Amino acid sequence: MGLRVLLHETPLDPFMNLAFEEAFVRARGMELVPDTLRIWRNANAVVIGYFQKAEEEVDLEAVEKLGAKVVRRFTGGGAVYHDLGNINYALAVSLKGLEKPIDYAYTHLIRGLLNALNLVGLEATLENVNDVVVRGRKVSGTAASIRWGACFIHGTLLVNTNLETLSRVLKPPREKLRSKGVTDVKYRVANIFELLGFQPSYSEIVESLVKGFEELLGVEAFLDLPSREEIKASEVLYKSKYSRREWNLERLPHSSFQEVEDELKAILRP
Repeated sequence: MGLRVLLHETPLDPFMNLAFEEAFVRARGMELVPDTLRIWRNANAVVIGYFQKAEEEVDLEAVEKLGAKVVRRFTGGGAVYHDLGNINYALAVSLKGLEKPIDYAYTHLIRGLLNALNLVGLEATLENVNDVVVRGRKVSGTAASIRWGACFIHGTLLVNTNLETLSRVLKPPREKLRSKGVTDVKYRVANIFELLGFQPSYSEIVESLVKGFEELLGVEAFLDLPSREEIKASEVLYKSKYSRREWNLERLPHSSFQEVEDELKAILRP
């Protein structure tokens, strides 16, 4: 069926953005939609990994002063700052035929972004498994997950992000990461407009991402709208999980939201 592309986003509501992220992955896993690439943005938010403690990774006082929101995603990895100068991509594909899906995500699917950067004139490489680097500077971080019947990967792309704000709101645990053999590229971030020497438009970045993943997967992309099931599922996830302090700041596990699972089963039926 080709590669479905969604430009669905709620930049002023990061809780809904992350709720929809989970919803479309679940819909793919239930075979309600084909392989899907989503491209989206948050206007002012800090997104933390599933296993992180907000107070250890984020300067909550600085976040409050900026009027930003802290929201937890369902994948692991580190905290990231989002503004409209950061463009996010997310890809959910079928698990069928994948012997080692998590390896497939990190060694194969991530290369769609490398293709996209090449198309805009940048030669990118991978470091620390999930960092995309150009000339020794990190321009994208990635996280992946095998859940709900789908192979999923998503990541950031620093196009013209306010890096000063990023440094104010994040508290990267340098020593902990160094002890795990993670290089300092984690902290040497750069916007791609600096590396290119000009500011690419939003549409140019979107086009390069779509073409990059088309090339990787060997399929033709088509633009689509969210399905009824995805919208309904995102509303349930928003109300009962992603808008709640228990999920975002107290890190209650997925298992604590059983009422969500029951509602989603009724919505996401194949």
